[in-house]
Amino acid sequence: MKNLDQRNKIIEYSLKLNSTNLSPLRSGNISLRSKEKDAEGYLITPSGKKYETLKPEDIVFMGLNEEEENNDSNNKPSSEWRFHRDIYLNKNGAQAIVHTHSPHATAVSSHGKSIPPFHYMIALAGGEDIKCADYATFGTEELSNNVIKALENRSACLMSNHGQVAFGKSLEQAFELAQEIENICHQYTIALKLGEPKILSFEEMKKVLEKAKNYKKG
Repeated sequence: MKNLDQRNKIIEYSLKLNSTNLSPLRSGNISLRSKEKDAEGYLITPSGKKYETLKPEDIVFMGLNEEEENNDSNNKPSSEWRFHRDIYLNKNGAQAIVHTHSPHATAVSSHGKSIPPFHYMIALAGGEDIKCADYATFGTEELSNNVIKALENRSACLMSNHGQVAFGKSLEQAFELAQEIENICHQYTIALKLGEPKILSFEEMKKVLEKAKNYKKG
């Protein structure tokens, strides 16, 4: 079987979605940039299968120019394959994508607003705030367009009334970022219970973002 190591890595982290409570049962999805038969594409979790039942052959390969109806796999790719494909097409640094319905990120996303810089760790997503993509029906081209817009100059965003998505240079990095976003959302909901939190200035966030770049290089 082609790309067996990558397929097993996707299954490993799919199970972590459940064990870490980032996404229960079948919710959420994971993908890895890949290549088959000289075609550039990505491997993605299948639609409607519990993670605990996944086998390597269940993971679906999709070409970057491929539509679901043209895929010859016995399994259907995740219904969210469009924004996975479009992230890979628009973000050269994206090697892996983790989409979750994590509890706190989903709760915050239901307000459809960006998370302001109440904490400097907001910079982990790449900007001075964490954007929230406008709502659109799951699996649609409209949703994918909204996600790409919210990810401008960022590596993670919320998805209104839906959840969150994060990408990275590896599956480990993307998964860790999704965990960080969930933690930030948890902190934000606690802060709001105490009232309106103090927001860091744009100038301060510029300093933090610059330090974060140097930190990543180190």
